[in-house]
Amino acid sequence: MNYYVSVLKKYAVFSGRSRRAEYWYFALFNIIFSIALGIVSSVINDNENIISILYSFMILIPVLAVSVRRLHDIGKSGWMILLFLIPLIGAIWLLVLMCLDSNPAENKYGPNPKGATISSTIN
Repeated sequence: MNYYVSVLKKYAVFSGRSRRAEYWYFALFNIIFSIALGIVSSVINDNENIISILYSFMILIPVLAVSVRRLHDIGKSGWMILLFLIPLIGAIWLLVLMCLDSNPAENKYGPNPKGATISSTIN
């Protein structure tokens, strides 16, 4: 849950890097909250799913921000998030990129969020 809260604290921070754990725990909690909101919507007979739509709009900027920071972590430009616009292949390629491990050293987007550097892993 700490990762989810930390992403929300960095609501619109598109610079820097995010670890795989931060990205995937945020995604996991988003899925859990979306399912819970769907259940609540069905219980209160909200046919238009207004609650789910409001949550989706509220969380849109943090999702984009953490995705861009995740791409930065593997040394890619944040503009690669636009791969999602390519039907099927773009989404699959973006999923593969999000699963890659961090660059072990500092890159042009900042220091490694894991705290490990090449020199510390060799020693």
